[in-house]
Amino acid sequence: SKSISITVDVELALVWSDEFNTDGLPDPAKWGYDLGAGGWGNAEAEYYTNRKENASVSNGTLKITALKENYSGSAYTSARLLTRDKYAFTFGKVEVKAKVPSGIGTWPAVWMLGSNIDLIGWPACGEIDIVEHIGREQNKIFGTLHYTGHSGGNANGSTKVIANASTEFHIYTLDWAPNFIKISVDNQVYHSVFNSMELPFNRDFFIIMNLAMGGNFAGPIDPAFISATLEIDYIRVYR
Repeated sequence: SKSISITVDVELALVWSDEFNTDGLPDPAKWGYDLGAGGWGNAEAEYYTNRKENASVSNGTLKITALKENYSGSAYTSARLLTRDKYAFTFGKVEVKAKVPSGIGTWPAVWMLGSNIDLIGWPACGEIDIVEHIGREQNKIFGTLHYTGHSGGNANGSTKVIANASTEFHIYTLDWAPNFIKISVDNQVYHSVFNSMELPFNRDFFIIMNLAMGGNFAGPIDPAFISATLEIDYIRVYR
């Protein structure tokens, strides 16, 4: 008797993307802004604005730029863009081609939150961090899930050290299905979690991209810091 194994490749289709090919402000049909200071409990040092100085598209990429400047009582400015109330989805593949900033105190992230955050709060809504980086641990990439019982310092995540995180573009990917969640960089999976109905990762999530300064995770900021940029070539969602 022969045992036959059959592998089925599910063909995913591109359903949503931003290629950042139109110069100017980010596309308002796709992106809104979180505005203000403090970083929603993270003790961040920046004030998030919707100014072109902090988020703009040029030469085929989105630049989210943190600047050292006094603004509304904060010592730094930056931007936090999100698809909330514009685009959310359940399951699929997210691919981000990005170059993260360097500089001690920088904390870029491309991540996702459960759309029901207003109803049930964080971390019950679930959080998927597709890529994070902190300047004091240059070239170490973080991929993390936060949910009830596994949030903050107790989150479910892994790290991977890569070369040239701030000088070359890399592809950061989330593969999200009913039975697994995988986070990878340059096609190398470095964090895998079994998904199930017991976890909050079975409903709509929206996308966030931001560059924080300081705070609980990134730590003290280099006094010589002037500016840094999270540069994104594209973000694509396949389903």
